[in-house]
Amino acid sequence: MTTQVLLDTNIYLRLAKRIRPAVGRKFGQVPYVLVILKDVEEEVHRSARLRFLNPWFDEPEFADERIAKQTRLSEVEKQEIKLVQGVLQGTVQLDVAKYTTGRSPPGATDCWLLAYGQVKGAIVVTDDLGMHTLAADAGLKVWHGFELLAKLKTAKVVDNDLVRDIYDALERNGDMTETWRKAKHTEFARIFGPKP
Repeated sequence: MTTQVLLDTNIYLRLAKRIRPAVGRKFGQVPYVLVILKDVEEEVHRSARLRFLNPWFDEPEFADERIAKQTRLSEVEKQEIKLVQGVLQGTVQLDVAKYTTGRSPPGATDCWLLAYGQVKGAIVVTDDLGMHTLAADAGLKVWHGFELLAKLKTAKVVDNDLVRDIYDALERNGDMTETWRKAKHTEFARIFGPKP
């Protein structure tokens, strides 16, 4: 049985230009398959900032791939996810400070993605530390973006040159998170060397 690996908006935006195809890609022995939800598309279209920073997002090559590989949910699944989403949002509201790590706490879309992971047995990939805290409290499986990249490298979907290219792009775009920075010399020490 294939395990879905659900990309949040920022992970998709960080990787989709360089890992082709990004959606529907199967990898690993588990096996895993990369998926996104329509919510990612809607989040980018609602944000002038994200559209400005990612002008490639609506190019046919990427838009067609997302539409063709978009995950469809039954009405029952939607209702189950909505229930779990409500519980997660309630959890956040009980202790907003706990889930706020340098930015806003997990919102409705974040909780929907985590709820999807719960209902569908998917792994959510996000660099949002608030989402990681919430997922840990709820017993949900999440990966950081660099963890996904490491697994893609192990599965030979990406090579050392592409890992370097992705890191270069993150630095050029001012999009390097602290978790990616630390992973550079731990998870990818064979590529970048140990921390200087």
